[in-house]
Amino acid sequence: MGHTGSGKSTLLQHLNALLKPTSGTVTIGDRVITAETNNKNLKPIRQKVGIVFQFPEAQLFEETVERDIAFGPKNFGVPEEEANRLAAKTLEMVGLDESYLQRSPFDLSGGQMRRVAIAGVLAMEPEVLVLDEPTAGLDPQGRKEMMEMFARLHHENKITIVLVTHLMDDVADFSDYVYVLEKGTLVKQGTPREVFQEVEWLQAKQLGVPTATAFAQKLVTRGIHFDSLPLTSKELAEMLIAKGGLPYDE
Repeated sequence: MGHTGSGKSTLLQHLNALLKPTSGTVTIGDRVITAETNNKNLKPIRQKVGIVFQFPEAQLFEETVERDIAFGPKNFGVPEEEANRLAAKTLEMVGLDESYLQRSPFDLSGGQMRRVAIAGVLAMEPEVLVLDEPTAGLDPQGRKEMMEMFARLHHENKITIVLVTHLMDDVADFSDYVYVLEKGTLVKQGTPREVFQEVEWLQAKQLGVPTATAFAQKLVTRGIHFDSLPLTSKELAEMLIAKGGLPYDE
């Protein structure tokens, strides 16, 4: 997380060597990337780390969903039959059934198009899925469904997820660890619980905190004590119930 211009998207592009460092090194698995690294030898890295950019549906171009998803694997030398099998498999992983395979991606809703674009990255069978503001432009229900899909991919398919987002509720609800960037520099890191306890620091940086944390902070100013600030609405409710609720005039 971090402000626009803090270096988030630039950092993401280093994770599969779309960008190479102008100085120093980037280590991806057992590969060390430098400014002199030959572009011809980077295909294995780009299979290992798949990146989903903002509004990935803008990158759809094939006549059918199947062909669009299968394009990446075929480009990496996967036979057509196997690429089509991967297309069906990954389409199911993103919550769409095989009836979509022969449809034009441009006849789908915006949320469905985004799922197809994500399936195209998953068809490369990456170990790491990198997501740059993946819910941008979606309504609240669409955002919730998308984030739950990523959580399922992480837990059921054992895919590591790297997420860039400005939505602090998503950070609190889904992330295991948080990095805060500012002007190309790492300025804070820790678990969501550790990072979001520093409300004043985050507010001074205009980064915001989860909704439940902000609400609890307001309660603190009204004399309600919390041993630690809650991250989610469920935690907030449980803490208030344990206290016997709020006084009526609150």
